[in-house]
Amino acid sequence: MYLDQKAKEELFKKHGGSAKNTGSPEGQIALFTERINHLTEHLKRNRKDFNTERSLVKLVGKRRALLDYLTKKDVLRYRAIVKELGLRK
Repeated sequence: MYLDQKAKEELFKKHGGSAKNTGSPEGQIALFTERINHLTEHLKRNRKDFNTERSLVKLVGKRRALLDYLTKKDVLRYRAIVKELGLRK
């Protein structure tokens, strides 16, 4: 796997508050974003990998659902994570 446990802990520490807080929406969104970026690079090299393409679409949907949840729950947290990860222009 491209992300080892240490990298995931750092990702959750930066976005989720602590390394053990894997359930926070911000941490999950950050993790999904890393995976989406990785799969996007893979698909640029392997255009016909349709299984990976399907996985990418599912991940984008999961991230969208978490972002929608965060919008309803706390707009300021939503704006902060979108700005940190550079998801919107």
